[in-house]
Amino acid sequence: MIYHGNRFTLRPDASPEQVEEALESLRNQGRVIPSVKSFVVGRDFGGDYEWGAVFAIEDLDGYWEYLMHPAHRNTDRVGLPLVDRFASFDVTDDPDPEMGAKIAELHQRRYDNDAELTSLISDLGEYSGSAAPGKHGSASATVRE
Repeated sequence: MIYHGNRFTLRPDASPEQVEEALESLRNQGRVIPSVKSFVVGRDFGGDYEWGAVFAIEDLDGYWEYLMHPAHRNTDRVGLPLVDRFASFDVTDDPDPEMGAKIAELHQRRYDNDAELTSLISDLGEYSGSAAPGKHGSASATVRE
């Protein structure tokens, strides 16, 4: 099982309506993407971020389905423009020592084939984690523009 998580802080100028639209889009991902087995979206406590989401996905094929699903793309479109700081992480019980690199490669393949997404990501104030573009497997990579 792979638990894919996101932690984020929104820009101060994000309206309450925009915030709710983005959070509802995250919740919708959990409801409609077939490979998502369970999920949680809500306030992030005990860290440096305001919000968080975690999606449980069985395997890499399911992870790719999750990444490419239109519901996920909608969250990118409505949510990323509101984000200031973003961190992604993955926790897995899979014994494959290359799993981190394989997950990062899925994200990189997605960025390589989606110029609009890459532009949205480059506008973030801070982006760290295994999914950060060009940072395969690096849990401490940070993109700053």
